[in-house]
Amino acid sequence: MNFFMPVKLFTGDGCIAKEQALFHSLGKRCVLVTGPHAAEKSGALKDVTELLHLEDIDFSVFNEICQNPTVESCIQAGKAARETNADFIIGIGGGSAMDAAKAAAVFAANPELDENGFYSGKWQNKPLPVLLVGTTSGTGSEVTKVSVLTDSRHRKHSIKDDRLFALASFGDSRYTRELPLPITLSTGVDVLAHCAESYFSKKADEISRGFAVRGIRLLFDPLLAAAEGKPLTPQQREQLYQASIFGGLAINTTSTCFPHNVGYFLTEWYGVPHGVACATFLPDLFLYEEDFDPAYTESFYREVGLNKEEVLALIGKCLPKNTISLTEEEIRLLLPRWENNGSVNNTRGTVDIAFIFNVLKDKYLIKGE
Repeated sequence: MNFFMPVKLFTGDGCIAKEQALFHSLGKRCVLVTGPHAAEKSGALKDVTELLHLEDIDFSVFNEICQNPTVESCIQAGKAARETNADFIIGIGGGSAMDAAKAAAVFAANPELDENGFYSGKWQNKPLPVLLVGTTSGTGSEVTKVSVLTDSRHRKHSIKDDRLFALASFGDSRYTRELPLPITLSTGVDVLAHCAESYFSKKADEISRGFAVRGIRLLFDPLLAAAEGKPLTPQQREQLYQASIFGGLAINTTSTCFPHNVGYFLTEWYGVPHGVACATFLPDLFLYEEDFDPAYTESFYREVGLNKEEVLALIGKCLPKNTISLTEEEIRLLLPRWENNGSVNNTRGTVDIAFIFNVLKDKYLIKGE
């Protein structure tokens, strides 16, 4: 069993206000890295800025982080931190804002660093300290060493480095209570993907499987309620948030499997939300693993307390109707990106390019046929 997660994690109502001494200890100036709206609408931005005022910490807000953040926007956020002599960075938002804050901390400390240098991990100086405040129940970025960014070629890439761990993260599910249904569903199935992919990772062990199983057990009922259009109670919102943390802890140990990386092109080409893009290929993971190792797959369903039909039905209820079609030529143009891909190779069994080709061909109507 192998486990390392050095982030100080604080959860529960009002958890930020209870840890003001931590903020005070980091310095007198910071930059808040957010998107244009979510941090403010959730109430998280207000809580953070009120605490900063109380502690007499100067701050500026960089709110130009979009969904699927670009490396360039993180470079600019890092520049903003340098220009204000920031001592630390606070990321507020969903996975995009949190991943961007991690990267911005690297660029803030390394002004000569470019995109290639960032992905190489050859950083001369250690990143600025980072605090994270989550406002969705999805990525688990609060507890991972991962940052997923879109490069200058409009391709999504993840980077994993122990230096990307936040110093501390805050999980107050109050910030998720007013999330629109589409975001609740997309982030929810992202958690399901994290947990399931972690369980079927070649790196899975007793610790990671425990996180994955607990995440799905917490997730299932509130996500099913949301998929059926029912309003969620504060307790259900708390369950979703806790599930997202368990999912983050699981993939921090094991990384993801092929559904995550194969789903990237749906976001890049068609703007499909990240969680939906990943979950699109979860049924293919379950069916493949059932054929590869029936006993192990049965143990998954037994431990989460669900059968295959229940899990597949939940995914179907959460995902929108598919309207995408691909030609065979388009599919073949995609295939090289999955040659020797870490997430593909991380899947238990022998997933290869031929398998992915067949998955894409079966899933999408072929134009002209």
